[in-house]
Amino acid sequence: MPEENILPNGSGRPVPAPGTPMVDTTQGCRVGEFRGVAGPYWAIRPIGGGTEWEVAPEHTRPATPIERLRAENARCNARSRGDVL
Repeated sequence: MPEENILPNGSGRPVPAPGTPMVDTTQGCRVGEFRGVAGPYWAIRPIGGGTEWEVAPEHTRPATPIERLRAENARCNARSRGDVL
């Protein structure tokens, strides 16, 4: 495994590619897209856009295909109701 794919804080977790669907297990399994590394945390944003949040890498896991589909569908429904742009 290449060294540039390992977090510098020593957690040993490989850094996902930007856009990879991830689940934040600290917030009720909230699904978002990996955006990058922010110090010891990973930056995640909602599927389809929105405000990023930070989470410790040990509190994330890759999203399953159904979790990603549900997040995308929820975003589309919210947009059709006018809740988000």
